[in-house]
Amino acid sequence: MKRLFAKILLFFLTSVLIISCNAVKRLDADQNLLVKNEIFSDGEEVKDSRIYSQLYQEPNTRILNFPLSLHVYNLARPNIDSILSEKFLENEKKRRKLINLLSKKQFDRYLRSKVEFNQWLKRTGEAPVIVSKEATQKSENRLKSWYWNNGWFNVELESKIIPLENKEKRARIEYYVNPNKAYIIDSINTDITSKALDSLYEMHKTESEIIPGLQYNTLDFNDERDRLSQLFRNNGVYNFDQEYISFDADTVDTNHKVNTTLIIKNQRNNIGDSVSRVPFKIHKISKVNIFTDYSYSIRNEVISDSANYEGYSLYSFDEMRYKPEAIGDAVFIKPGNIYKDTDRTRTYNRLNALRVFKYPDIQYTLDPEDSTATDLVTNIFLTPLPKYSLGFDFDVSQSNIQEFGIGFGGSFLIRNIFGGLENLEFSGRGSIASSTDAAGSNNDNRFFDITEVGADMKLSLPRIFLPVNTEKIIPKYMSPFTNMSLGFSTQRNIGLDKQTFSGILNYAWKPSKKLSNSFDLLNIQYVRNLNTENYFNVYRNSFDELNNIAQSSNFEFNNPSTDPTLEIPNEADEFINYVVSDDFPNTGLTEEDFFNVLDISERKIRLTENNLIFASAFTYLWNTRESLYDKEFSRFRFKIETAGNVLSALSGVLNYEKNDQGNNKVVGVAYSQYVKTEIDFIKHWDLGKDRVFATRAFGGIAIPYGNSNNIPITKTFFAGGPNDNRAWQAYDLGPGSSGSILEFNEANLKLAFNGEYRFGLIEDFKGALFVDVGNIWNVLDSNTAEEFVFEGLQDLKELAVGSGFGLRYDFNFFVLRFDVGFKTHDPAKPEGERWFQEYNFNHAVYNVGINYPF
Repeated sequence: MKRLFAKILLFFLTSVLIISCNAVKRLDADQNLLVKNEIFSDGEEVKDSRIYSQLYQEPNTRILNFPLSLHVYNLARPNIDSILSEKFLENEKKRRKLINLLSKKQFDRYLRSKVEFNQWLKRTGEAPVIVSKEATQKSENRLKSWYWNNGWFNVELESKIIPLENKEKRARIEYYVNPNKAYIIDSINTDITSKALDSLYEMHKTESEIIPGLQYNTLDFNDERDRLSQLFRNNGVYNFDQEYISFDADTVDTNHKVNTTLIIKNQRNNIGDSVSRVPFKIHKISKVNIFTDYSYSIRNEVISDSANYEGYSLYSFDEMRYKPEAIGDAVFIKPGNIYKDTDRTRTYNRLNALRVFKYPDIQYTLDPEDSTATDLVTNIFLTPLPKYSLGFDFDVSQSNIQEFGIGFGGSFLIRNIFGGLENLEFSGRGSIASSTDAAGSNNDNRFFDITEVGADMKLSLPRIFLPVNTEKIIPKYMSPFTNMSLGFSTQRNIGLDKQTFSGILNYAWKPSKKLSNSFDLLNIQYVRNLNTENYFNVYRNSFDELNNIAQSSNFEFNNPSTDPTLEIPNEADEFINYVVSDDFPNTGLTEEDFFNVLDISERKIRLTENNLIFASAFTYLWNTRESLYDKEFSRFRFKIETAGNVLSALSGVLNYEKNDQGNNKVVGVAYSQYVKTEIDFIKHWDLGKDRVFATRAFGGIAIPYGNSNNIPITKTFFAGGPNDNRAWQAYDLGPGSSGSILEFNEANLKLAFNGEYRFGLIEDFKGALFVDVGNIWNVLDSNTAEEFVFEGLQDLKELAVGSGFGLRYDFNFFVLRFDVGFKTHDPAKPEGERWFQEYNFNHAVYNVGINYPF
């Protein structure tokens, strides 16, 4: 952390110092700094970033039009060794003085630190991009290659280096492109020697990536080569390779048309020193041998157990520990089928997903019993993971409702517990955290004011566990799983403490690499609120309003003083009952005060009552991100959840009890009934040079009906915080234009839109500029206050806008994030006074987060 602090301090100091630096001070008299590239095609300036990316030289990176990295590089001394030698080593008097002061060892370390710091400046900064004729020629060649690969075979190009008149040692380069007429694909002929391949090609030629009438593009030919290779390898030609595919393009006297011939040669066959070619054949799988407990150390031992299942031969060096049907269901390579690459890939993926075996080894050999040399024997070697495994984890986290959290946990996994590749896992977890809101703790001296302890048990089955066959709608290549879990947690929260009991029956499957589905057939939660008598100590705004109303009423306080205060909890509850149940004229309150007390009472009941949620949910997730290092991807998530419908349907059969509000109760708790949906879309664009533009759009609504007139607080939405609208603290935004009058503001409708421009600064430091838009509202529930409710499109003017900037440090395994958000449009203020009223650092919100917000 000391090193990180030093880097942060250095970053800000150098930012101040280098503003007055000369960007070209390290250049020789005959050198020019490249400040701009311009490309013109047929006299018009080119805007296509793909073309500019072909240039060999690009100007130094700029941040807000300032070449920060260049100035950091210029802070380094080019001849640091000679400077140090002249200053310290050749000056005997100064050298002896420093040695006497520091010691010889510290003196040497001091000189070495000077050299290392100078090297760090060069490594962290960016060397000046100096205009050179050689580099410009390389750029010309690259541009010609790009135009040629896109169909302009007769492209002509020249360039000009133009020194700037008003700035010394600076120049721009202009490239002038004359693409001439583009070439168009005309005809496609074939020269395929193998009859088997020719037949496959003819059956699928309508899927070709090379389309007559379109402009020539080399990438289309590469895509066609990939398509054909996959086509052949998924139709039995297991030894086919792309090197056998070539194209011959004829453009002589064709009037700018390309006549293409697809050439696929026969398979190369090496016998001794001679080479011959034989036609490709379609291969089929004759046998599939599965070794269930293979390891290299026992490879030569005798097989002691075996089994057969639907053509699969299973072998074990020890007693067979797996049900043959379970292993067979995880293998997609079937005896009697033709060879397919996809079957092998699916087998790899499925066996890995089971978490029972190490990465499998799949080998194909020609069947020695087949004289035609077309049958393949498949050998699958499985190495089991340990039956039992114990895991521990520790993490540091941050979220919208906690500034800092420490989590720890452990798990005990039993693999293949019933012999059918099922896994049973027991886990425990605990966490302590510091809340983001002052209301989070009654003890101002306590930093950690959120604690949670929980335990879970989860059984995972590698199939859809239902009394009906789901193979037709969820085939096994979609890697289906059934997950059953039970959980318990107890939490001392930023609001009221609670205990949660949960039970989930979940089905998960992946139709493709990018698409995954999840269906909770049953998701049962019982939330028991604790310490409900502490309600008014937590929700102080509600209490202050209630106390002020009581002071203006005819209510007799226990405290006879002139400025009495309601006692918590008994007297506060007595006053609510006094107002709600007594004759209204005798209370001495206005009608407005009466309804305010009624609202306070309903909110208290809602936040302190226990919840029984008997829900089902479906989640659709499309994600093109393949790794954590992908900079350009999109992610779309849709979720729909319904609760209480089954219990409601049984109300005609079972005689439910009712609570004071007339709602049905099950096991003493009014069950929740609602429908909730969420749509979340994230898109990242890679702009090059360590720059990314990221966007997110979110919309969610939860509508109560039947047995409920509001949504359980655990299922509502809130706004604000370091991962949402960063100009407001978590729970401090909305609902609507109400002005965040409550401690924890939540509602059942939410819209959120975010845009963020991310860019590199120095070394692992990153910067960001962002705009956050959004709010929450009440809709179709028990809250009818005009400023809270979304009544139509006209209420979109209540969308809050926050904007700001951020500084991040990338630790590789996580990103530490610091964002400053300014209230740009505040819907809580009167109309006409909402824009830029508190756009300053005094009213800014300072967010600390871990990893990117989206």
